[in-house]
Amino acid sequence: QVQLVESGGGLVQPGGSLRLSCAASGFTLDYYIIGWFRQAPGKEREGVLCISSLGGITYFEDSVKGRFTISRDNAKNTVYLQMNSLKPADTAVYYCAADDQVCGLGMDYWGKGTLVTVST
Repeated sequence: QVQLVESGGGLVQPGGSLRLSCAASGFTLDYYIIGWFRQAPGKEREGVLCISSLGGITYFEDSVKGRFTISRDNAKNTVYLQMNSLKPADTAVYYCAADDQVCGLGMDYWGKGTLVTVST
């Protein structure tokens, strides 16, 4: 059974850091594009960034450049989203997704999300 499971969310103060994990089962992430998306309360889901199978990174959200980075550990079949200098505007449910061709809201496989709350 193909499954993506996010973890690592939680409550963090502004300026803090979190590392989210996206663990895959039922398939090998090596050859897939992996994307991170987020959905803030009352807003539509939006793309944050993607990493290709070769390690190339595409940012969809300018506000996270220089603060968020994505990496993959193929041995662990896991992709990570390192988030630094967090802001209240980063509060959202974060989702990872996988597809063998494209990065976007139409990706084939999705996790159920992990909540990140940035607040004092």
